Amino acid sequence: MSRILPENFDFNGPFPRQSRRLRLGVVGGGRISVTQATAARMTDRWEVVAGALSSDPVKAASRAVEWFIDPDRSYSSFVEMAGSEAARSDGVDAVMITTPNHVHFDAAKAFLEQGIDVLCDKPLTNEVAEAEQLVSLARETNLVFAVGYTMSCFPMIRQAREIVAEGGIGEVNQIHVEFMQDWMTPDTVADAEHVKWRLDPAKSGRTSCTGDIGTHAAHLASFVSGLEMTHLRAEVHVCGAPKPLEDTVFMFTRYDGGVPGTLMATRLAPGNRGGLRLRVFGSEGGLEWDLEKSEQLKFNRFGEPDRIISRGHGHGVSAKTERFVRAGRGFPEGIIEAWANLYTEFALAVAARRDGTGFPENWLDFPSVVQGAKGVRFVEASANSAESDASWQEI
Repeated sequence: MSRILPENFDFNGPFPRQSRRLRLGVVGGGRISVTQATAARMTDRWEVVAGALSSDPVKAASRAVEWFIDPDRSYSSFVEMAGSEAARSDGVDAVMITTPNHVHFDAAKAFLEQGIDVLCDKPLTNEVAEAEQLVSLARETNLVFAVGYTMSCFPMIRQAREIVAEGGIGEVNQIHVEFMQDWMTPDTVADAEHVKWRLDPAKSGRTSCTGDIGTHAAHLASFVSGLEMTHLRAEVHVCGAPKPLEDTVFMFTRYDGGVPGTLMATRLAPGNRGGLRLRVFGSEGGLEWDLEKSEQLKFNRFGEPDRIISRGHGHGVSAKTERFVRAGRGFPEGIIEAWANLYTEFALAVAARRDGTGFPENWLDFPSVVQGAKGVRFVEASANSAESDASWQEI
């Protein structure tokens, strides 16, 4: 089998080209699957060739036509898909899992057991034991397992991570993150089909808002600061119409070394759509980033004028960050490109594994199954805290 990546390339330079597109399978045919497939195709490193787009055979076949998937590679069972694709000489190189939460574990396990690399949406699972089992299985099989914390794949977030790691703001001494949305403001929203499962404990787990967008906030805070969240105390609320699970969560948090922080997430903040905001402050300066202004990063060194670093080439953007830049400064990029960055790194990891190529630990920074499992432990600690009068919980 021919190599996918060049035999020799500079790990510090631009990402290498591939000799072929990798073959991608899709499990789950909802809106997020369309977004992710669009992003994967944008990279020119993937082509979608197979899918289990519904558990209903008629719907699965109909969706396969829309996706231009050959009928004999359309499945209504992910178990059947995993077995059939593993047996093909042109089977999928990897699979994306974009189903409701309660299906993640069984689907990921099915593909790992067939030797197929996985990119799974978050939260990884609804149970810590299941998440830990996936971590173990990924290690045993030596397969690539990425998790969809795509907010960490914006270029300015990668730049922020570098600045902190290089001591640009000194010693981190507090971390604040919030994710404010407004799409659940109408009382009738819970009746929508794509919302019902998010409020169903049998499918969403013990939390709704916390597991969905709170995990993005928690991962982002640790990703940029380089510090693990160790403890939290959480209050959950239903701020709108009655619901079986929370629509709002407020937390006090602690990180390695006792660094304090706050985390807030809600879906009932009118005027906020992508209201993810991160602020990391240190002994010598601070960083601030806003998803709705994702192309800019505010960087302050205390006593000096504020700097605004913009996505693009040069002007404060590192060579490592520039690998994720597609359009020149002033020509906006957004969430699709962030997903594409995740699928780019995932492709490179899958290609390197298939080629038998080892690579430096800091070459790729995509969120892995380990970070996915940490997210599940974060959700469990949040639920435990909320159910015990907002007591402090160790993660």
